Order: sequence, then structure tokens, then C-alpha cells
Amino acid sequence: MSEIVLTSRVRLARNYEDLPFRSRISAAQGEECVQRTLEALRALPQAYTFLPLRGMEENEKKALVEAHLISPDLMEHGESGAVLVRGDQKISIMINEEDHLRIQGISAGENLDEAAENAFSIDDELQKTLSFAFDSQWGYLTACPTNTGTGLRASVMLHLPMLTLLKQMGKVNQLAAKLGLTLRGIYGEGSEAQGNLYQLSNQVTLGRTEKEIMDAVAATARQMAEMEKVFRKKAWDKDAVAFEDQLFRSYGILCNARRMPIKEFMVHWSNLRLGASMEKLPVSINTCDSLLTGVQPAHVQKAAGAALSDKEADAYRSELIRKALNDGGNS
Repeated sequence: MSEIVLTSRVRLARNYEDLPFRSRISAAQGEECVQRTLEALRALPQAYTFLPLRGMEENEKKALVEAHLISPDLMEHGESGAVLVRGDQKISIMINEEDHLRIQGISAGENLDEAAENAFSIDDELQKTLSFAFDSQWGYLTACPTNTGTGLRASVMLHLPMLTLLKQMGKVNQLAAKLGLTLRGIYGEGSEAQGNLYQLSNQVTLGRTEKEIMDAVAATARQMAEMEKVFRKKAWDKDAVAFEDQLFRSYGILCNARRMPIKEFMVHWSNLRLGASMEKLPVSINTCDSLLTGVQPAHVQKAAGAALSDKEADAYRSELIRKALNDGGNS
């Protein structure tokens, strides 16, 4: 299902039992959250990078959001916030987001089990020496009631261009809602479904076990993926030339454009990945997925190593795209 599912993610919300929630936390207590977490994880064998947000340049914060290592909420309200990122970027631990800790396990493709294993490995390590707010009836206590219970949010990132184009997303949303799930945009709650990308996740964590939540998300993702495949085949069988023309037009523009705004890129990127996943274009899914993050606004500024105007950034983005597609599109 890697042609439909880009990534799987399991996030655990945890709060220290003797400290107020973030909305009421003092600067000293916020620093206490950071220090406790660092001390408890100091013995881990893997290399982690610690990134405090205070004093961090705005572009660096945005790049972390674009890479899905921190949330927009932490970027905007995280003066006392920080993040720990494992070297392979399969684990990130947000500190002082909505909850004291948001532990994220991340995996490529459809692999919620691996993502959960990564997240729970950190949770287990922390609970060897620390105590989280927990009630025998309600489970883990969190700042938002929808996270109370397991504190687990399982999600997959789905690429659904044909379901979107053929006006099927209303039915897809109804399917998700009936199962207690929700579809959000590329960067989660409140964000747009740019590039026909959607995050499918559970809405609540109370009253279900971790396994039940992950099984529901995984089963629904598979159902949506099958629906997408059916509509891709129908569109191809109806008019293969028109379908192929759409894919190659986007491919040609991306390979040759000299100025590429991000909104236009996302439209063409969706066609690029669709063509790659159907093996209709000479480009790999890995190249498409690397481009998705690598040419987002903050990443372009970082790659340039200088502050660029909007027009300069659009020109530099097109250069990065051409290089990726013309030099190594099949890697």
C-alpha cells in the first residue's frame, strides 16, 4: 500500500502527575518538564538531537513542522517548548506542547505496528523512573479530554487524488466518522489537504485499547486505499490517453519550469506521485516523497543558505525539483 500510504504515525500524550497542564504551567515548571525528560532518556543508546524552541529562528521551526517532527501548535505557542529527535527521525518527543509530552513514533508506508513500537519504547523508558498522570477509571489524563484514556493517536498519511477529483471525499469522510475516525489535512487539525494528502486518525482515545485504535485506523486506511485504486483503474480504462496526458503534463512542467510556487508544486506533485505509483512516469515513489518535504518553503530557504524573496524561493525550488527529477528521479 506504499503507493497510497506515505507514512504511519503513533503519538502518545503524557503529563507528569505533579505538574499543572501546559496552559497553567510556569516557566520554571516548563523547564522542569524538559530536564526530567532529558535525564530519564540520557541512557538511551541511540543518538538524539535536543532542540529547544526558545531562540530558534522562525525558519528552523517551520522546517521542523514541514518534516512533521513538531506540530504547528508547538511552533506557535512553545516558548518553553523543545523537541528531541532520534537520528533516523523515526522518533520525536515534543516537550511542552498541549501536553507535557507528545511522543511520536514514525514509520514509512503502512506500518503502524513499527510506529507504535517506537513510541512505546520511549514511554516504557520514561516510566522506569517517572510517574505520569493516570486514573484507574479514566486512564492517562490529558489537557484535552479527547486524548484522555490511552492517550494514543494513530494516523496514516494517504494520497487520494482520484477520490478527490471524482468528488468521493464526502463518502470517505462519512465512512471515517462512522468508525470514530477523522480525516485532516497534510499538517493535521485545521490544515488543508494540499496535494490531495489526508491524515486519517482516531478522534478519541477513551474506551478503546491501543490495539483496537490501531486496528480501526489500519483497516479503514486499507479500505480507502482500495477505493482509490478502483477509481484510478476506472479513470484509466475510461480514457487512458487523457489520464496519461495529465500525468505527463505535470511531469514536463516540473522537469522544466524555472519558477515554481509552492501551491502550484503541490498540484503537480500529486500527479507526479500518482504517475509514479502507477508506474506510468519515469520517477520513483521515494523521489516523490523526498521532494514533498524537501521543497517546502522553510526547506528551500535552508537549502539556499540565505534569505530569499518569494520569487527567488520559487526559482530555487524549481532548480531543486529539476535536479531531483533529471539527475536521479528513479532512485
